[in-house]
Amino acid sequence: MILKGTNIEHKLQNIREKKGNHERILAEVQQILREDALKESKISDQLNSKNNTRSNEFDFDLLETDKIFHIDQIKDICIAYRLRFLNSSYFKGEIPQEAISKIKHLETAHNTEIKGFKIMAPSKLFKLEDKDDPLLFAPIGNDYFYLIHKWGNDLHPLRKLFAWPFKNIANLTLVVLLVSYLVTLMIPEGLFSKKSTTAEFWIIYFFMFKCIASIVIFYGFALGKNFNPAIWKSKYFNA
Repeated sequence: MILKGTNIEHKLQNIREKKGNHERILAEVQQILREDALKESKISDQLNSKNNTRSNEFDFDLLETDKIFHIDQIKDICIAYRLRFLNSSYFKGEIPQEAISKIKHLETAHNTEIKGFKIMAPSKLFKLEDKDDPLLFAPIGNDYFYLIHKWGNDLHPLRKLFAWPFKNIANLTLVVLLVSYLVTLMIPEGLFSKKSTTAEFWIIYFFMFKCIASIVIFYGFALGKNFNPAIWKSKYFNA
C-alpha cells in the first residue's frame, strides 16, 4: 500500500473552512488593506505638506538613541558637505516604500501621527524656489530630530574636500591663491622675456590671481551662489 503525501495547502483550507467562512475572511482582509492604504495616504500627505511642526509625541523609551541628533550636529554636517536640511515637501526625489513602512511602524509603536518631516540631501534633490543621498528626519522637540530612514548611495568620498572652499571667504581666497600659484608655475620660462626673474614671476602670479578671482566672483554672482553656512536651511536656489 502506497501512502499518499500530505498537501499542507489543503489542510490549511480545511481548517479555514471549519473556523470561518470565505466572505468574512475576505472582508477582514479588505478592511485591513483599506486601513493600511489610508494610513499610507495620510503619511504621503504629511511628507508633501509644508507643516513646520517642531515636535512629535514620541515615547522616548522606544526611541533608538543613536538616531537622535541635535540641530547643531545636523548643521555642522550640512556645512561640511554642502547639503541642505529642508522640509520634505521640497524634496523632488521619490521617497522609498521602506521609509513609508518605517514611518507606519513608528506611528503604530508610539501611537501618534508624525508630522513636520525634514530631509537632509544635496541641493539638486530639492525643488528650490528662485531667490546622492537623502536622510529623513522627524522633529522630537527642543531642536532635536529623529532619523527615520536613509536611502540612496553614499556621498562621494571627496565631497567634503570639494565643499571646503565654500565654507567661508577665507577658505575660498586660500584656494584661489593656491590655484593661481600652480597656474603660474605652469607658464614656460622666457615666455614674456629672455631672462626670467623673481619679480617677473610674482607679477605673473598677481595677474593670474586677478584673473582667477574675477572668474570666481563672476561665477558666484551670475549663479547666485553663497557659502555653506548661508544655504544649509535655505529653500531658495540662489540663496
